[in-house]
Amino acid sequence: MPVCFQLIWEFTGLAFAAADTETYPIQEIENMSKSKRVSSQTGNQKGSSKKSGIKTPYKIVLGSAAVLLIGTLVWLPTVNMAGAPEITVYKSATCGCCSKWVDHLRDAGFKVTTHNRQDMNQVKQSHGVKYQHRSCHTAVVEDYVVEGHVPAEDIQRLLDGRPAISGLAVPGMPMGSPGMEGKYNDPYEVIAFKKGGSDSVFSKH
Repeated sequence: MPVCFQLIWEFTGLAFAAADTETYPIQEIENMSKSKRVSSQTGNQKGSSKKSGIKTPYKIVLGSAAVLLIGTLVWLPTVNMAGAPEITVYKSATCGCCSKWVDHLRDAGFKVTTHNRQDMNQVKQSHGVKYQHRSCHTAVVEDYVVEGHVPAEDIQRLLDGRPAISGLAVPGMPMGSPGMEGKYNDPYEVIAFKKGGSDSVFSKH
């Protein structure tokens, strides 16, 4: 997931920076090698001490970084999935672009449950989707209806802002919208609609 990898990248940079600050400068090592040794035993002890001083902090920092990175990889996806928005999608079993839109939502971190239906017009009518707003699939996330190929980022913005609307819709199946990727992109709008109220443009793509 993007957030997870960003944290890993930043933490790795910090770990290497910390390791660099713990190592001895090369010039200091050269000066040490030129200094007089009272005896071979004393010299060996100094060399051993300095060798340990150079490598040990580096190994400790990188070892700790490796352990924490593994923990991050295991823990963060679990946290993200536990707090992921849950969305239920109603679609036709034979609709390929609907399945691609579901994949788009999952890639964005949504927890998706799908139901294949043969009575999609009835589903849309029961959720208050106006005829001019209809597309191939209908979804429900919390208290909102999502009709058609609405980008995941717009759904997330809807959940963050929680406006007083019924839901979002992308009428038809515009090329270039999530699940309808192709050789060209059509400009399209995401419509915010409200039962018994007026429509407004939520976003433009």
